[in-house]
Amino acid sequence: MSTNALPPIVDADTWQRQLEALRVREKTATRELDAIAAQRRRLPMVEMPDYTLEGEDGPVRLADLFDGKSQLIVYNHMWFPGEQWQCTGCTGFTSQFARLEFLGNHDARFVIVTQGPIDEALTYKRRVGNRMAWYSTANSPFGTDVGAPPGGGFAVNVFLRDGDTVYRTWHTNGRGTEQLSHTFALIDLLPYGRQEQWQDSPEGWPQSPTYSRWSDSKDIAVLYGDPNT
Repeated sequence: MSTNALPPIVDADTWQRQLEALRVREKTATRELDAIAAQRRRLPMVEMPDYTLEGEDGPVRLADLFDGKSQLIVYNHMWFPGEQWQCTGCTGFTSQFARLEFLGNHDARFVIVTQGPIDEALTYKRRVGNRMAWYSTANSPFGTDVGAPPGGGFAVNVFLRDGDTVYRTWHTNGRGTEQLSHTFALIDLLPYGRQEQWQDSPEGWPQSPTYSRWSDSKDIAVLYGDPNT
């Protein structure tokens, strides 16, 4: 007999009844997320100054980051000066977004902004195989003003453009970014889940220190990056 930690074994009818009971909670959560999104669409907004950032082709105004679109999602990537490998969480999170063209159908764009100097940022982008558009706020207060100062954490900000005027409409950080990730959504479907010590799991379930199962930046570079950087 197996000595592994396993869920109880039941007949198909008992399994179906318990699945349907869980489904009630899942559908309730889905409707609550719909309601949250509706409230998000009704948030007021704040006008932003006319920031200038640095892009691959030189200085670029904040309004131009939209690339003609009216809506913009910005991921503020953590940056540690002089380090070859940047934040594991940020690197892993942004490595998911290899196909973003669908946002164009919704009049939107998704980019990365970091405190790192643009040349270093672009080198890191290639090193880890990231395909998103990167910009630098190293010479601009933009990062600080949207919750991602030098030496600070990561963030997600959303903006709306009306002509050349840009408005900030939404912000999150910490675990608020999980809703944008497919990795945790898939892992949470698994019987053992994330296997991190903070999770509420049955007795005997495999658990490891938080973050210990995450791919680090070197792993991501090996899988997706440019070996010449």
